[in-house]
Amino acid sequence: PCQDFITAQHRHPFSTPALSTDDMRLHFLRNTQVTCNDGTAAGFYLKESRGNRRWILFLEGGWCCYSKESCDARYQTVPRLMSSSVWPQTKTGTGILSSRAEENPHWYNANRVFIPYCSSDVWTGTGPRNTNTTEYSFMGSLIIREVIKDLIPKGIKMAKVIMLAGTSAGGTGVLLNIERVASQLAQLGTDAQVRGLVDSGWFLESKKERPTNCPETVSCSPEDAIKNGLRLWNGAVPEQCQQLYQKGEEWQCFFGHRLYSTLTSPLFVVQWLFDEEQLRVENIYMGAQSLSDEQWQYIQNLGLELKNSLRGVTAVFAPSCLSHTVITKSEWMSFQVKGTSLPRALHCWDRSLEATRNNRSPAKGCPFHLVDTCQWPQCNPTCPTLVDQATQQEATLLQMLVAMGLDLQKLGSVTLGVCVVEMGPK
Repeated sequence: PCQDFITAQHRHPFSTPALSTDDMRLHFLRNTQVTCNDGTAAGFYLKESRGNRRWILFLEGGWCCYSKESCDARYQTVPRLMSSSVWPQTKTGTGILSSRAEENPHWYNANRVFIPYCSSDVWTGTGPRNTNTTEYSFMGSLIIREVIKDLIPKGIKMAKVIMLAGTSAGGTGVLLNIERVASQLAQLGTDAQVRGLVDSGWFLESKKERPTNCPETVSCSPEDAIKNGLRLWNGAVPEQCQQLYQKGEEWQCFFGHRLYSTLTSPLFVVQWLFDEEQLRVENIYMGAQSLSDEQWQYIQNLGLELKNSLRGVTAVFAPSCLSHTVITKSEWMSFQVKGTSLPRALHCWDRSLEATRNNRSPAKGCPFHLVDTCQWPQCNPTCPTLVDQATQQEATLLQMLVAMGLDLQKLGSVTLGVCVVEMGPK
């Protein structure tokens, strides 16, 4: 699964066309002791918006490595997730990092910071180079701390709102670092409200039976990868969550549903109910293999389990779709839950937080707890289109299930429900 997470994240959410004045520009950290895995300088991309007191700090995703073998494999496959030697000088933001008002109506003119992921530690590492076990450094949490220090001359102390956002492992990184970031900014004397935006980083524990002690290869379950990783990375989990678990059990804090109640900063969770990476952990690849009845059952249960895990979350956007990540996609405005788009829901959340801070009552008719009620994958008509991996053609869920060898008659009414939805207008 680790390798699959990496490969899926390989498609970068940014393009690098000819330099535009709206591009974010690369800055390396002033503290040269805090580095990427291979010892090259860590850094961040910044587009300032002088006079604007809203900041968005974005953590890139790309799973992790947790042993010499898995890290060596990662370095061969996706070197940019372990080294800054191949980073371009500029980045063009898309989705919530876009500078175009039509693509990003509420954040287009904020100060935008993209922090590339080159520590392979789900943004938790605090250790120097570990020469005993591997030749790599794991400093994800320290990189975030140093980026904020380097933003002080750029005016972050004057900020009114700072949103720490991230996708996939970057989204989990938000969950794991939001309290530390809020505390660091409070110590700097800023009165900014620090908020978190977690996109596709709210995972559930794996159901798949595996050997209890995972060998140090690239085939661990996420839980075992994190257990091994925490030791290797000298990983830091939030203090309040750590207190809930015995030594050796801190890995549980990587799961949003266990960590959420311990957080004090406002958090918005964006999660596809049928997340493709969650399915990959169970060896389910839509359109790329045959699908057993048990796997189809797992897919349906996943939607219900995710809904249950999000019940206590104040601000959430959870469409009933098969996909992974959304906030940096150019088309992120087109997805809706109960008639509300994600940018609109984030704006409603924003307004509600402002109202609370100013002792006003929140606006009516501006929802930000949005979880799809329909039960099946792709039952939301605004879902991203599915692509059959074998043919690279667009396909409906029904076509995919048939191609994957599912006996629709045997499955009966549940699948018929899908048929009805699939045959309806897109």
